[in-house]
Amino acid sequence: MTNLLDTIQSAAGVNAAQSLLQWNLFTTFLAVAAIVYVVVLLFLGWALLRRGDGARDRPLRVALGGWIGGTAAILAGLTLATWFTDRDLARAAEPKALEIEITAHQFWWDVRYLNVNPSRVLRTANELHLPAGVTAHIVLRSDDVIHSFWVPNLAGKQDLIPGRTNDISLRPIGTGFYRGQCAEFCGIQHAHMALDVTVEPVAAFTAWWNAQLAPPPAPAAALAQAGFAYVTTRECASCHTIAGTPASGQVAPDLSHFASRRSIAAGTLPMSRANIAAWIADPQRLKPGNNMPNVPLSPEELAAVTAYLETLR
Repeated sequence: MTNLLDTIQSAAGVNAAQSLLQWNLFTTFLAVAAIVYVVVLLFLGWALLRRGDGARDRPLRVALGGWIGGTAAILAGLTLATWFTDRDLARAAEPKALEIEITAHQFWWDVRYLNVNPSRVLRTANELHLPAGVTAHIVLRSDDVIHSFWVPNLAGKQDLIPGRTNDISLRPIGTGFYRGQCAEFCGIQHAHMALDVTVEPVAAFTAWWNAQLAPPPAPAAALAQAGFAYVTTRECASCHTIAGTPASGQVAPDLSHFASRRSIAAGTLPMSRANIAAWIADPQRLKPGNNMPNVPLSPEELAAVTAYLETLR
């Protein structure tokens, strides 16, 4: 059953210590509930077969007393299983080797990798990279309404509430690509608030972090250079940041390595040249209600901006 449901977004995916513990607890409850259901049906059949036989009421009362005692024992056992799972989850959250801060916005994720060295702090958006076998402690905040952080393959849900700080710990046990999702209705584009999650070996994760810290290379082609001039000096620069350029806006996703991500606009579209152009041309048509305005661009400007954004890897 686990193999059938173990996809990029599945509550049956046991791809982290936390999700494995939760899945084991769920299957324990499911098995016990199934056995109780069968026993209840057997007793119901017995009652139907012996209806009207008042001389045998005493054995029935004895059986009923035994059933009550058995129910109490089952509930006590499930309570203990829950308690032990809770303790195991607490142990799985240590030691916290990686600190991440995620802030939810309508309708995207702002992701920061923290470090004691300020020059090593990394900001990205709508993607989460994690090293396999390492416990990541993630601080969760919301900038507007209630959201919920959920990567079902790795752990259960955790709410992000305006004015409050919450947290969750993840320790992936294998590499792979997964999909996170806002699990609390947060507005018209709630369904298009996804998070691309990549779990990779520690060495690959370190290489990714180092590459993300470096500014994107300057564009070489004339068309991309024209796009650079537009993006870093016009409307885009007031909202977005691109490392190493005049673009330093803080209210929208960081675009420094935009084209290296797997999707556009928090999972709305797969990353491709055509989809970049479509998104820039009319973001409100593709994701109505998001906070990116339609910017009137000539065909030449649109081609230039698209060419430049494709270089941000």
